[in-house]
Amino acid sequence: MVTLHRDLGWKIAVYGREHGIPHFHIEGAGFRCSVSIGRGEVIVGAAPRRVFAAANSWARENRELLIKTWRELNG
Repeated sequence: MVTLHRDLGWKIAVYGREHGIPHFHIEGAGFRCSVSIGRGEVIVGAAPRRVFAAANSWARENRELLIKTWRELNG
């Protein structure tokens, strides 16, 4: 697992040995969701609206880093 971004009470991480479409995780106390890197849509789970908006904004700006990290960890 690689944490790529931390904010107050939540983080964005990419895990190795994953399956399915390239995605990242938004995690915090009491919530977790998987979000597709390509479309920015929730695959499974949920996050507070404010957190999801901030995380998705960061992900759009850092899409190349997310894809690079996904490929390094998942081939």
